[in-house]
Amino acid sequence: MVPSIRKQFNKNFTTEKYHAYLDDLSSKHPGAIEFRVAETPVFIGRDFKNKVLSACESIVDVITQFNFNSISSHAIPENVRVPNENAHTHFIAFDFGICKNEAGELEPQLIEMQGFPTLFAYQIWQDEICRKHFEIPKGYSAYLNGLNAQTYQQLLKEVILGTHQPENVILLEILPHQQKTKIDFYCTTDYTGIPVVCLTQLIQEGRKLFYENNGVKTEVKRIYNRIIFDDLQQQSAEIQEKGKLLLSDLDVEWAPHPNWFYRISKYTLPFIDHPYVPKTWFLSELDTIPEDLENYVLKPLFSFAGQGVVIDVTKEDIDKVTDPQNWILQRKVKYADIIETPDISAKAEIRIFYFWKDGEPRPIATNNLARLSKGKMIGVRYNQDKEWVGGSLVYFEE
Repeated sequence: MVPSIRKQFNKNFTTEKYHAYLDDLSSKHPGAIEFRVAETPVFIGRDFKNKVLSACESIVDVITQFNFNSISSHAIPENVRVPNENAHTHFIAFDFGICKNEAGELEPQLIEMQGFPTLFAYQIWQDEICRKHFEIPKGYSAYLNGLNAQTYQQLLKEVILGTHQPENVILLEILPHQQKTKIDFYCTTDYTGIPVVCLTQLIQEGRKLFYENNGVKTEVKRIYNRIIFDDLQQQSAEIQEKGKLLLSDLDVEWAPHPNWFYRISKYTLPFIDHPYVPKTWFLSELDTIPEDLENYVLKPLFSFAGQGVVIDVTKEDIDKVTDPQNWILQRKVKYADIIETPDISAKAEIRIFYFWKDGEPRPIATNNLARLSKGKMIGVRYNQDKEWVGGSLVYFEE
């Protein structure tokens, strides 16, 4: 992305440096990183950064407009609608592909977004260790809006805790110690002091929730929610039964409330008009099927970890859909092979983090992660046995 920096980084790279980086990255919580970590960060200049943020801010304009709750009301499936929704989400993640347009110019294109947390805490640690092992140019930062490691960590803590003590706030997940992203859970405890609690450990007494904290029954006053209902519905009958308590009228605060996972999602895409957001239609509102279906992707609105996405769409695929109101047809984007590596160039996807403190009029951009790929799509299954792929971070020109 910044040719001079890329050339210098690749010139100085050694396998020994990379393995030392991995060892250090794993030292905080040995064995907790279960995804591949890429050999390199991504370096992005100010102009491209501003393009990404302009798209994000345009989408935030839609999310903060007076009628957003109304237009997104059908986004939440009735069987997972949780009571006591708050005024706004606390977190948004925007995923952009680094793409080439028809003129051959690089531009960001929104792939997806979610009103839900991602690896917010782990990225603090990754930046720290990346800077320790690789030369990161002056004037480049993973953080946005003038934040640094300390101020970002403080803001993350404030948004998660609200007005409560750490022991009364929990990171809630299903079987958290079996999740591939568990490193982020452990880093969240490191940086905020809140415990990681499995859904199965919750104790419900009327409208109140409790958990065992070192043998002491402790009230849960606020939940940093990491449970995705699509995932819950794939669990054993016993865990699904336990999960029904989440649909109760509970005396707890949510950060973020589960309904925002659906409101800010693929469902929102058809309402956005921006050059860096691919044109998207609800399948149920599509008047005619485009003749050039090879330029589109068919996506279910409600799916877990990208399941059900049809990349090479045919008319037969569309005809087979029995619930078109739950599907979108999205203009396909062309990822650019932009990150030079020792063999073939890699594609890159950027996830921008937005945090929204209680009482603030709108969220702000704070940090990021990146994923590198040499496969047909971004993701582990498309990058087996490849190098210079996997999880990473972007350093933006300030």
